[in-house]
Amino acid sequence: MIDFLILIAGFFPLIYGANFLVDSASSIAKRHNIPNMVIGLSIVAFGTSAPELVVNLFASVEGSSQIALGNILGSNIFNILGILGISALVYPLTVKTNTTWIEIPLSLMSAVLIFFTANDAFFEKRSFSEISFIDGIVYLFLFIIFLAYIFNLMKQGNFEEEIEIKEYKTPMSVFLFFSGLILLVAGSKMIVYGASGFAKTLGISERIIALTIISAGTSLPELATSFMAARKKNVDLAVGNIVGSNIFNVFLILGISALVNPLALQPESHFDILVNIFSSLLLFIFVFTGKGRKIDRWEGGVFLSLYIAYITYLIIK
Repeated sequence: MIDFLILIAGFFPLIYGANFLVDSASSIAKRHNIPNMVIGLSIVAFGTSAPELVVNLFASVEGSSQIALGNILGSNIFNILGILGISALVYPLTVKTNTTWIEIPLSLMSAVLIFFTANDAFFEKRSFSEISFIDGIVYLFLFIIFLAYIFNLMKQGNFEEEIEIKEYKTPMSVFLFFSGLILLVAGSKMIVYGASGFAKTLGISERIIALTIISAGTSLPELATSFMAARKKNVDLAVGNIVGSNIFNVFLILGISALVNPLALQPESHFDILVNIFSSLLLFIFVFTGKGRKIDRWEGGVFLSLYIAYITYLIIK
């Protein structure tokens, strides 16, 4: 029970730390006359992925590859099936042309890439499978290409997201920035420590804890952003936030995690990798069903039902 409480309590400093980091860095950038769109593409985008990043860094350093890989796979599955499912139920989500033909396929490609890079035993006839240091370099190279694509959109004036920025005086911004870093580190340490202890106490794998509790907890910023965007009928932001987050998770966070420590693949994780590919493929298919490029309410219901079924399967299994 103590390990479980530590695990759950860790999400509070983690999420608040990410918010402090985003607000303070955005305020500093605004004071230096950096355009809102640049702030949105860099600081806000990195900030929503900060919980996954810091948790994975601690997990990789401590050799908890099941937590590191499970957190990314679980977050990406939750992002599509859970968050987009909930958001589409609130309001049907129209998808922009760029998102349809470039970002969603890129998200699908990232899911497929995990399958190929993590299956050394099958493709290279090794005695083990892992996401290696070299794989991490490949991921980060693809992330740089993705960043170049995003900034090219910005130059073309195709970035329409409205960013609400809180402005603070410089001393307060600096204080909040370092406070955010401290909270992120503390929360991540608590989550990894609590998850490992909780898994050992119950006799279950760290993979299950990462795929369920940790992944949902670290995806709370994405859930809040997309849910509020759907309520305000800002559907471009609701979909783009999720697809962008999934690409960030694989190319950036999984890439850095593999550089810190190669991520060993457990046989059970093959199922999660396939579910991740399936959910990404289903998103691409649903965009073209019905009238116009959008995700209707019934499709959101299908997403959410599939996520509930997936979590139920993990718990029963």
